Amino acid sequence: MDTASPTSTRLIMMGDAALCAGFDLVGFETYPGADEKILEQVLRSVLDAGQTALVLLEPRLARCDCPVLKRLRRQGGRVVITEIPPLHAPDDYRPQVESLVQSVLGRSALE
Repeated sequence: MDTASPTSTRLIMMGDAALCAGFDLVGFETYPGADEKILEQVLRSVLDAGQTALVLLEPRLARCDCPVLKRLRRQGGRVVITEIPPLHAPDDYRPQVESLVQSVLGRSALE
């Protein structure tokens, strides 16, 4: 796992080992099987170093109760955090924004 310089954008992927393998091939820092503790450590390092980053997380991590994750999402700007579907069940994936869209526009909005 490489640590990027403060002037470059870190590309980070955390999730299933098979999915991480693909992202590793295209140059992402990967953390296969990462847990909330690893998520907290990596995001804290991004925050403390003032780095820019694109962070891809599987749902189990993207939806966890991690304080630094919440802080970075509120901040916006230089750290983009996005949730990606799990490799083993992409058709069962429902993004977090789906329920918000349905509550505002109705259930039929996404059909």
